[in-house]
Amino acid sequence: MTIFSKIVSGEIPAYKVAESIDFLAFLDINPLAEGHVLVIPKQEVDYIFDLDDELYTGLQIFAKIVATAIKKAIPCKKVGVAVIGLEVPHAHIHLIPMNRVDDLNFARPKLSFTPEQLENTMNKIREELKHD
Repeated sequence: MTIFSKIVSGEIPAYKVAESIDFLAFLDINPLAEGHVLVIPKQEVDYIFDLDDELYTGLQIFAKIVATAIKKAIPCKKVGVAVIGLEVPHAHIHLIPMNRVDDLNFARPKLSFTPEQLENTMNKIREELKHD
């Protein structure tokens, strides 16, 4: 069972910004930027391109909804999208607020936020989701 499956089951807490029957979006606790969100299918599948077509397209649509809220909640030019898939064997999409191309550089040092800052960011994104 992956760390993401443990988040889905509630074994591990997370700063959840959005959830549906099939998908979950939560803050990355080692982010590249404030508002860096991970979007996952609740079903544990390692490689994103092994998802069946319905789940894959659903994940992309769910990510689009979350990205729209991130862009409204966090000052940025765009929300970048990255699928790396090497660090956790559970398909996931990174949504990262960005102002420069380098903002998507995963070799950069990760940021560290307090639980209060993470909670505040989570609430800002959730609030924008309510308006859509």
